[in-house]
Amino acid sequence: MSKKVLIVDDDPDVRMITASVVQDNGYTPVEAANGEEGLAKVKSEKPDLVVLDVMMPKQSGVRMFRNLKTNKKFQDIPILMLTGIARNAFLRSQKVLTEFGDKAVPEPEGYLEKPVDPEELGAAIQKFLA
Repeated sequence: MSKKVLIVDDDPDVRMITASVVQDNGYTPVEAANGEEGLAKVKSEKPDLVVLDVMMPKQSGVRMFRNLKTNKKFQDIPILMLTGIARNAFLRSQKVLTEFGDKAVPEPEGYLEKPVDPEELGAAIQKFLA
């Protein structure tokens, strides 16, 4: 059975393109439109990698990332951020949340800024799953 990649992004076009890259690299894509749906899919699908956007409705990628990295059941799942938000801004948001009493979390295992070249995305996915 091929490894699963959960794609969490509110933009259906980004999900479709990312799913194509995932399939082209021999893995099974699973999709979610927001962080809330993404957490449910992590629990039901047990993905081998999560490709996560930051800005989404219902629950942001910032919160989903923190939820995964502070939960012993899910903290070992690698997360590849794929977002239009600069890496430094994302890391700053994590630092602020930690300062306001949330648990400290590690940096994401990977970070790509949109728009991303499909070959670069495929190489990043392979790096985690090969």
